[in-house]
Amino acid sequence: MADPFPRSTPESEGIPSRAVLAFLDAAERESPHLHSLIVLRRGQLVAEGYWEPYGLAIPHMLFSLSKSFTSTAIGLLVAEGRLSVDDHVLGFFPDEAPANPSANLRAMRVRHLLTMNTGHEVDTTRALRETTSSWVRAFLEQPVAREPGTHFLYNPGATHVLSAIAQRLTGHRLVDYLGPRLFAPLGIENATWETSPQGIDVGGWGLKVTTRDIARFGQLYLQQGVWQGRQLVPAEWVAAATARQVPNGPSPNPDWEQGYGYQFWRCRHGCYRGDGAFGQFCVVMPNQEAVVAITSGVGNLQKVLDLVWEHLLQAMGPSALPEDRAAQDQLAARLAALRIPPPEGHPTPPLAATLAGRTFAVEPNEDKIASVAFDFGPTGAMLTVRDQGGEQRIRLGEGEWLRGTFTLGGRGGPVAAAGAWSDERTYVAHLWWYETPWRLAWTCRFDGDRVAIDRELNVTMASQPQPGPLAGRAVPTAVA
Repeated sequence: MADPFPRSTPESEGIPSRAVLAFLDAAERESPHLHSLIVLRRGQLVAEGYWEPYGLAIPHMLFSLSKSFTSTAIGLLVAEGRLSVDDHVLGFFPDEAPANPSANLRAMRVRHLLTMNTGHEVDTTRALRETTSSWVRAFLEQPVAREPGTHFLYNPGATHVLSAIAQRLTGHRLVDYLGPRLFAPLGIENATWETSPQGIDVGGWGLKVTTRDIARFGQLYLQQGVWQGRQLVPAEWVAAATARQVPNGPSPNPDWEQGYGYQFWRCRHGCYRGDGAFGQFCVVMPNQEAVVAITSGVGNLQKVLDLVWEHLLQAMGPSALPEDRAAQDQLAARLAALRIPPPEGHPTPPLAATLAGRTFAVEPNEDKIASVAFDFGPTGAMLTVRDQGGEQRIRLGEGEWLRGTFTLGGRGGPVAAAGAWSDERTYVAHLWWYETPWRLAWTCRFDGDRVAIDRELNVTMASQPQPGPLAGRAVPTAVA
């Protein structure tokens, strides 16, 4: 994959290489499970790294960072004269509107969708996900308790309606509308977007692109919508979208109370960002002429931003620094060797040989796993799982990540897996779906003809419980 940016040393762009090293140290110590990092300064690529099994060409779920791309589509439609931010929302959906819309719903405008000031007191996302009707109709049916424009409520359902408006106006999905206008000029290839049951791009989440694509997007906004001499997004839209349009506090996290724009968050230090659950970041620093793109699987997003401010932003000086070859070499080696460590532990115990060919029938569970089996070899293990979808197998490396495809507990796709014995009776398996933030850990304790499996996801949504434990008993081996 060709570099999207010219490369430079951190010192040439006024950043000590040791500051980037300090960020990596702090991130791995205080906020583990970053997946990628790109730092741009004055249009130059000064640092890029990926924690294996994540990688340069691998797309990553953006979650709510998708919203900033949806906002960009609305800005392009405004520039094309197809709508105004002051247009009434109901005017786009006469066939989806309630029979007797409230005065507050009738007053709702596109700008209220953009600024999360729709007047709802309850996030509409759950109603969208649970409806048997269209998502747009479900949104319009929710009570609008307050006058639009008077109450900030983070509400991804509002972003979906923006996507639906774009599709109504253009006849194309959002991802296809943005293709020739944004993605192709930026060099963003193979972008995918989840859709509603009605075939409308979700808008508020669901976009999947690479970290380099996130960095391209941030650099476009830093350059006031200009890319390679071409005005892709109107400068007026960039200014409006990233300005403090509405207040959004108070919050215990300081970077979540600096104001909200058109699907962009204001930050401290005069910065702004698009962000998504579990630490997907496109941070733009106008005063520093810098962009930081990060993907991750973390629970504390504020901690990641704190580390960016402390180690990166504060280290950015106005002019070039003397070259520090030793630190540059150390940084290059460190970035090339980033890795999420596989499980480590005890040497393979004698018990492992007795498990070959044994299948454990699993008691009823929420994921409808019927049975599991383990086959341990000299370089790792084979995990076999049978559920309602049939039988699947995945190889688990020993001291290394082995790649495959696996679906389990509602998560599926490319996966990297590894495992190790933590003691003579306990085997720990880690599965990373490396286009997502999720890692599933299985801690398997064997006791005679029984196995008890504790399961843990590294991160979950507030409404999503951790998966429950599994209990299994060995199936008697048939005698020939």
